[in-house]
Amino acid sequence: MPEDRWLVAGLGNPGPEYAGTRHNAGYMVAGLLADRMGARFKAHRTRNEVAEGRLAGVPVTLAKPRTYMNLSGGPVAALAGFYKIPPERIAVIHDELDIPFGAIRLKLGGGDNGHNGLRSTTQSLGTNEYYRARFGIGRPPGRMDAATFVLRDFSAAERKELPLLLDRCADAVETLLSKGLAVAQNTFHAE
Repeated sequence: MPEDRWLVAGLGNPGPEYAGTRHNAGYMVAGLLADRMGARFKAHRTRNEVAEGRLAGVPVTLAKPRTYMNLSGGPVAALAGFYKIPPERIAVIHDELDIPFGAIRLKLGGGDNGHNGLRSTTQSLGTNEYYRARFGIGRPPGRMDAATFVLRDFSAAERKELPLLLDRCADAVETLLSKGLAVAQNTFHAE
C-alpha cells in the first residue's frame, strides 16, 4: 500500500516583481516548507515548481504554480492528477484579506471569498473540499482597491514581523498534515 502523499500548493504570482507582495504569502510559506524538507523546487511538466520530501513524517509534494494567480488551479489540478492525490489530501496556502495581518486560519472547504487563486483551484479540481491555510494580510488602508493592495509589498513594519509569521504558518501546515484539522485549528487559532 503506497503511503498517503499530500499535495501542498502555495499560491502566488511568478516573477521577481511579485516576489515580496502580499499576494505571494503562499509562495513564501511553500519556500519555507521546502527548506524544512531540505528540498529544492524544480520545474515540473504540470506548470508547477515542485519540491518533494517529508514534513512531520508525511510524504509531501510541494507546489508553486508557475501561472498567474487567477490561473493557478490548472497546475494544482494537473499535479493532483499526476500523483492521484484526492482533494482531501490537498492543502492550499494563500493570502486572506478578511483576516488580520499575520493571523493564520485553517479550514476545509468553503467559498473563495473573492480570491481568484481559490476560485481557479475550486473550478479546476471540481470541488471546494480541500484544505486551506489562510495567511492574514488584513484589509487595504483607506479607499485603496483590494487588487492594488494585494500586489503591493508588505509595509516596513509588517516586514519586521513577517519571518516569524510565515514560520508560524508553515508550522500550522505541518500540524494539519501530521495531526489533523481540529488539532491544528486549536493550536493556531488561539491568538
